[in-house]
Amino acid sequence: MFERNAIAELEKWATKENRKPLILRGSRQVGKTSLVDSFAKKFSNYLYLNFEKNPSAISLFDNEKEIDDLVADIFLFCNKEKRAGKTLLFIDEIQNSSKAITRLRYFYEASIPELYVIAAGSLLETMLSKEVSFPVGRVEYMALRPCVFNEFLGAIGEKELRKALLRVSIPAALHSKTMQLFNTFTFIGGMPEVVADYAANKDFVSLGNTYENLLMSYKDDVEKYARNETMKYVIQYILQEGWKFAAERITLGSFAGSSYKAREMSEALRTLEKTMILELCYPTTDTIAPLTKDLKRSPKLFWLDCGLINYAANVQKEVFGATDILAAWRGKIAEQMVAQELLALDYRVSNRRNFWVREKNTSSAEVDFVLQIDNRLIPIEVKSGHNSKLKSLPIFMESANHTTAFRVWSNPFSIDKVKTSGGKEFMLYNLPFYYVGGIVEILNSLEIRNK
Repeated sequence: MFERNAIAELEKWATKENRKPLILRGSRQVGKTSLVDSFAKKFSNYLYLNFEKNPSAISLFDNEKEIDDLVADIFLFCNKEKRAGKTLLFIDEIQNSSKAITRLRYFYEASIPELYVIAAGSLLETMLSKEVSFPVGRVEYMALRPCVFNEFLGAIGEKELRKALLRVSIPAALHSKTMQLFNTFTFIGGMPEVVADYAANKDFVSLGNTYENLLMSYKDDVEKYARNETMKYVIQYILQEGWKFAAERITLGSFAGSSYKAREMSEALRTLEKTMILELCYPTTDTIAPLTKDLKRSPKLFWLDCGLINYAANVQKEVFGATDILAAWRGKIAEQMVAQELLALDYRVSNRRNFWVREKNTSSAEVDFVLQIDNRLIPIEVKSGHNSKLKSLPIFMESANHTTAFRVWSNPFSIDKVKTSGGKEFMLYNLPFYYVGGIVEILNSLEIRNK
């Protein structure tokens, strides 16, 4: 398996003085198990329990044993001899045991420096609203999401190009090649199994089976998500038809042409949101921090992965044949791709995407994304063409408390000075798609340069 950026985040967690058991959260098949398996190479002892594949392991947590005795039992269960040094205990699919979830607090309270505990579960998020005693304050969380572009480059062997990307220093001579690779990434998506398959075979056609199996795994989980028969049918409908509405503002009532009421659709969508398969992205009307969401306005729908969208929405041919992804599928897949890169900027479970609207009777305006950095709300548009087409961005910048805006496009990096109708000048930084993952570093470097 190729290297994931999240390894560095696990290393940070492992060096904390007051380290707590870590709960990895993420949708099914985003690579949680593979990530921990790779991280385990740094430990003298690795204990792996999977409550789904080996349910008998659940009984280890049935008795209220001391932590040392419990760990000894786990060594015996795993048929592992304990070596001197650090031990990593990984409990996979922990949602199958409420007792094991509760016992996580005791691993923290026992304060055993050489014992490191990670838990994960593809359906764990759905239990947060159930009567399960989560060890609040005794665990910490980390979100794992599909691969980002720099991970894709590493997977396909473009290691030097990946280093240049992370340094935000792609030479102009390599712009076309990097954009071509980004278009490929936009087509196949970032699900780890898909990326690994493509890296090994460079075969687009064979990926169809992988997409189908991934989608079926989500559909097979419906009964675990749903609290009643009606919700089961609504979730099934969303997983069948909802992909076609990626990066669109949606209305909950009669969503995707259904006959379901807004309340039924809202409950089903929010249940899927807990599994991190999708996100309802609500707008803000703020131009000055702090950013607040307006839940009364219609949200945008973002799914976890563009490759799955291309397959499930049956737009693969259109996306594959596009010379500029901004022209493919009315620009929706380009916006979805930017949304994925922005979500992966940090590993907080609470991280969400935001966009800006000004909806008035006389005129309306919308900016694709707003990123809060310190006390500023930075607008980001995903558009090509002349600056005269950026009608909403100057409206936002007119009342913003700074002079920085970004446009994401397929052209090389450039800088424009733009003036609003009110006479305010601001700097528009035009980023090629492949730099979205480095937008914070770019902003910091630009500010240092301009001081």
